[in-house]
Amino acid sequence: MRLLFPNPGLKERIPSHEDLEKMEKEEAGDRPKWDNKAQYLLTCVGFCVGLGNVWRFPYLCQSHGGGAFMIPFLILLVLEGIPLLYLEFAIGQRLRKGSVGVWAAINPYLAGVGIASMTVSFLVGIYYNTITAWVMWYFFNSFQSPLPWSQCPLNANLTDLVSECKRSSPVDYFWYRSTLNTSDAIEESGGLQWWMVLCLVAAWTVLYICCIRGIETTGKAVYITSTLPYLVLTIFLIRGLTLKGSVDGIKFLFTPDLDELVNPSTWLDAGAQVFYSFSLAFGGLISFSSYNPVHNNCEQDAIIIAIINGCTAVFAATVIYSIIGFRATEQFDACLNENIVTLLNAFNLAEGTVTESNYDEMLQNFNSTASGSEVLQGLSLNTCNLRTFLSDGVEGTGLAFIVFTEAITKMPISPFWSALFFIMLFCLGLSTMFGSVEGVVVPLQDLNIFPKKCPKEVLTGIVCLTSVFIALIFTLQSGNYWLALFDSYAGSIPLLIIAFCEMIAVVYLYGIDRFNEDIEFMIGHKPSIFWQATWRVVSPLIVFVIFVFYFITKVTAKLTYITWNPNSANFPVLDTSPYPNWVYVIIFLLAGLPCLFIPGFALYKLLQKILPHKNHQ
Repeated sequence: MRLLFPNPGLKERIPSHEDLEKMEKEEAGDRPKWDNKAQYLLTCVGFCVGLGNVWRFPYLCQSHGGGAFMIPFLILLVLEGIPLLYLEFAIGQRLRKGSVGVWAAINPYLAGVGIASMTVSFLVGIYYNTITAWVMWYFFNSFQSPLPWSQCPLNANLTDLVSECKRSSPVDYFWYRSTLNTSDAIEESGGLQWWMVLCLVAAWTVLYICCIRGIETTGKAVYITSTLPYLVLTIFLIRGLTLKGSVDGIKFLFTPDLDELVNPSTWLDAGAQVFYSFSLAFGGLISFSSYNPVHNNCEQDAIIIAIINGCTAVFAATVIYSIIGFRATEQFDACLNENIVTLLNAFNLAEGTVTESNYDEMLQNFNSTASGSEVLQGLSLNTCNLRTFLSDGVEGTGLAFIVFTEAITKMPISPFWSALFFIMLFCLGLSTMFGSVEGVVVPLQDLNIFPKKCPKEVLTGIVCLTSVFIALIFTLQSGNYWLALFDSYAGSIPLLIIAFCEMIAVVYLYGIDRFNEDIEFMIGHKPSIFWQATWRVVSPLIVFVIFVFYFITKVTAKLTYITWNPNSANFPVLDTSPYPNWVYVIIFLLAGLPCLFIPGFALYKLLQKILPHKNHQ
């Protein structure tokens, strides 16, 4: 006996197989179609493969036992990522609607799931495109030699370097002061930074032009935005492998620490990374698949995109750590050379007496005598350890705008490499935003909030314009803190709840038997026992466990944020500050409100059904 909740009227709400065949032959309806299969796959790859593949996955590998992290990542990729990806592709292709339309067709009380997806896509898109604006700012500044973040500027009197830069570093100063002009705390909003406002408007304008007619225009753009990052990553890998220390960085990344496999946080982070790297539960993938021919092999698509996504994450991590290995080696050499100069001066030795190759041996010789040992104790030599420099793990914006930019300044022809790197990030961000915009515009059409005659160009324009105005908060001096807040909460708990509801809805409301028959009709064979097991039990269970652990972790942890404060005693070390109390309201709106749309809309539909009945009586 199979568990199936009652769902009256389902047959009337969804098109039959014969209707789908008729729609296919007559090309009925006003929904556009993909020009070819490659266009569809490139769009999905562009949406799934984003900035997180470049700057979060390498960090997770490095901080969770290197190569050992690949084991839980690949296991959860198979048990969690691919099944949910396949489910979204299949249900979108079968019902020919966006996220709101799909879940409302399965059951009118489930429309809130689609509204929650649309809300999360909107909130994430607002801050995600701000990162694209930052990338544009760095790209525009790359056409200078030397690069503006390679050296400290002079002070107003032109007598010395700017104090804040001298006390930190040129890359830190350019990021926190020249780019963000960041304040000391989230409460100190400051004014709008006009250069960032211009970049923000430019980023949304480019996005609007690409999305103006939906997949008709984004489908053309992905030929560049989804392929160029792979070309640039390959060029960087080739260049990286020619740099001193690159192999040390790659070895450090992939050297497995198997003890990490018994650490629950390793599995939790792997599950979360798989989930977010596929852009699941945003609604964009459901919309994209709804434009496919009815007999498209969605199972094959899910497997292909999963393989590409997983390989891209590993490939990008290799490239990033080849460059980080070079940066760490440069830091290690500078540290060692500073010690060597100190030793030569202290012991009045000729140049060349102490070298990098005999440094440890000479240090041991000095220590072996009483007088030498006494001199060494008074020198305060730096502790130079290559592994320490390599393990200086940084993720997110810190990796892109601080660590990687510092490494680029040490390369010959650094402006060229800088421009290339930020072109790659721009393409990654833009192609991901195509899916975010699709995940908002199509549900708005399904909800009939705007007149049906309203052109898609106007609707897309309204979404982009609204986003620009809200995103102005990220161009304040406190904008970086606001973006970190959105990043932590807008796309976390809501996505896990949406994904769980999606699987329960398909398996236990739509019916797994009906879903199997639909897939057999679309691709020619029923899903195997593997898909059955993952959809019914394994994947929902994994998502539920991740949600529980994630929720417990967030609730029990003290909510803090990282600040750049030149007045701090620990400067240039970043300060950790507690959030003010009013931020908890913002966190609720970001993480709680999208979730509440699910029961809230169901309650609304129930009242809508009950009240007219009472009035009639």
